Amino acid sequence: MFKEYYEKLLAQLAIELNCNGADFLATENVITTPAWNEGRRNYGPDLFLQMATCGVNTVIMADERLHEFLREWCKAVEGHHLFEFESLPELNEELKRYGYQMNPTHHMFLPCREVRVEERFRVKWLYGDEITPFYGDQRFPNAIAYPEPCPVRPDRIVVIACDGDDIMGMAGCSEDAPHWQQIGIDVLPEYRSRGVGSYLVTLLKNKIIEMGDIPFYGTGAANVHSQNIAIKSGFKPAWVETEAAKISKQ
Repeated sequence: MFKEYYEKLLAQLAIELNCNGADFLATENVITTPAWNEGRRNYGPDLFLQMATCGVNTVIMADERLHEFLREWCKAVEGHHLFEFESLPELNEELKRYGYQMNPTHHMFLPCREVRVEERFRVKWLYGDEITPFYGDQRFPNAIAYPEPCPVRPDRIVVIACDGDDIMGMAGCSEDAPHWQQIGIDVLPEYRSRGVGSYLVTLLKNKIIEMGDIPFYGTGAANVHSQNIAIKSGFKPAWVETEAAKISKQ
């Protein structure tokens, strides 16, 4: 299972970082120029710098004004080390010269095994416009777009665990690129540590696979609880990515 999705991942990352899929399997780091290639995920208006690693080298797509600095910065450095604290501050200082700064790193997961779950909680499925009443609900900032729908990453499916008339948790997926469905999860505080999160994520992952699409999951480097949900639901780490964002003016 993982090998099939991994091959599709390399093709998708090649679209997004304007390179070839084989570039992510090279030993040396690769620097490319920005391009809004059709089929990429869209997380913001800027393509000043994006970088991703599958664990060996790193591919960096960046504005040409950064290339000279980047060649020196990543020279003779194993790609995955570029995402560590010893490397990122230097890059961040260079970005500030142009009014940008680094965003946090995103640790990304792909399905690696089949997980079948016995019915544990009563659930409700929502599709498309049925999700609309929940936009702006502060309880679900991860499961669906918050505070309003996102046209470039539309929410497709939501599955809710119910305790009578009360919501225990919600998992949702947004189509971030054609047929690439990112899963997010929110479990209400009073229902945590009961397995609600992994139950809902597993159900949604299985539904996306049945549809013929690709489920993926992302979380922060220190969000161990979220990472454990991914692992219990049949995901494993596949790549790490980050990007630069314009410095907001207060």
